[in-house]
Amino acid sequence: MTIEDSRYEAVTSRDARFDGVFFFAVSTTGIYCRPSCPAVTPKRQNVAFYRTAAAAQGAGFRACRRCRPDAVPGSAEWNARADVVGRAMRLIGDGVVDREGVSGLADRLGYSARQVQRQLNAELGAGPIALARAQRGHTARVLLQTTAMQAAEIAFAAGFASVRQFNDTIREIYAATPSELRSARPGRASRFGPVAPENGAAGVPLRLAYRGPYAAVEVFDYLAARAIEGVEEVVGERGARLYRRTLRLPNGTGIAEVGEQPGPGGWLECRLHLGDLRDLTTAGQRMRRLFDLDADPCAVAERLGADPALAPLVAARPGLRAPGTADPHELAVRAVLGQQVSVAAGRRLGEALVAAYGEPLCEPSGGLTRLFPQADALAEAGLDELGMPDSRRAALRGLTRALADGKLALDPGADRDETELELLALPGVGPWTAGYIRMRGLGDPDVALTGDVAVRAGMRRAGASPAGAPQWRPWSSYAMHHFWSTP
Repeated sequence: MTIEDSRYEAVTSRDARFDGVFFFAVSTTGIYCRPSCPAVTPKRQNVAFYRTAAAAQGAGFRACRRCRPDAVPGSAEWNARADVVGRAMRLIGDGVVDREGVSGLADRLGYSARQVQRQLNAELGAGPIALARAQRGHTARVLLQTTAMQAAEIAFAAGFASVRQFNDTIREIYAATPSELRSARPGRASRFGPVAPENGAAGVPLRLAYRGPYAAVEVFDYLAARAIEGVEEVVGERGARLYRRTLRLPNGTGIAEVGEQPGPGGWLECRLHLGDLRDLTTAGQRMRRLFDLDADPCAVAERLGADPALAPLVAARPGLRAPGTADPHELAVRAVLGQQVSVAAGRRLGEALVAAYGEPLCEPSGGLTRLFPQADALAEAGLDELGMPDSRRAALRGLTRALADGKLALDPGADRDETELELLALPGVGPWTAGYIRMRGLGDPDVALTGDVAVRAGMRRAGASPAGAPQWRPWSSYAMHHFWSTP
């Protein structure tokens, strides 16, 4: 059986596990869909497959209005891969092409723009401009259907260079004008909730899609245990909580809210309150990384479930995720603060740091009052407010100086191996800290922190051994979270 035959079987069975992994297009209708599209399955000879929505659009197909293929989770492959294509996809998702162009993307990757273009086209059927354009189209559709903003405002908020480019892209992707797309918003009452006021005060509502089971309670427990007062808060009763946090974004600041209760279609409710709507794509992607929404829990369960010690843990917590971060610089600082102390102690140190050096919000929102301090504000700070050893203060200064000077890059496209070596070269940064930053700050799904005290305790309770680590690859980070969660 060929790969395309396997993909057609997934389409025939409407298997949602493959949503975002590939797309299929139908020559007789000119439409492309996600594998789980509920429409009548087309004949095999009329179907073509594409790795990305951008490739399908480039081939002349428009997005299905029924299954909305532009709203699927991202492929877990891009998080797992460390090559230039995987790194490029993570950077494009973060909005780098919109902000810095193809040349900026290439510079971050350490390749020429031509090499990046060639590799993406060869593997994905679309170059960086086409991939970013597809993402802009999705952002524009969300704004059209969830806000009362004028079309011209939406065009620039979504990252388009002109209103004409915006109009042409919407017509090409959705076979509709912006006005028609807005009037066709789902259910008129809107699948996304009520249309927001024009000033955006109610924020932009999103549905953050994921595939497979999602262990929301465990993820919210994990975040709640580490929430830093002023920057984060988790409110409500367990099972129906709301996670809220402040965001420092390329064009301004924002507040993100994510609900714990999963929607029946496989999504988490999110609302973004942004100082500049141009940050919508970036903010949405950062929340996806924080909640690990592009993971493939079925692949993880299949691999980890093969280990007799892990199998009961995997069965007990289906869909357990490995939370990332909304801000890699913040995560790195918090990792240093958390060296050789308990989670609660690390949280207290983080709160003391935010109280002393965090930037106050112009207008507090509930318990959110500050932004996490920037690296340059900490690089030369005395840090006397923190009750921790001088050696750890020195390590924190060394880390923040490297971040502030640009000598250390912690962005979605960073080379993980090189970055880990750079971290280990910093005074006071050991294997645990570098590994934790790699796991959460860089979103690496394959980090085995077998030297962690809590992990070793969980392994003893489960009857596992560090010798079994090779068989957990490439999902070692998820094994760590299972051991951390072992009662």
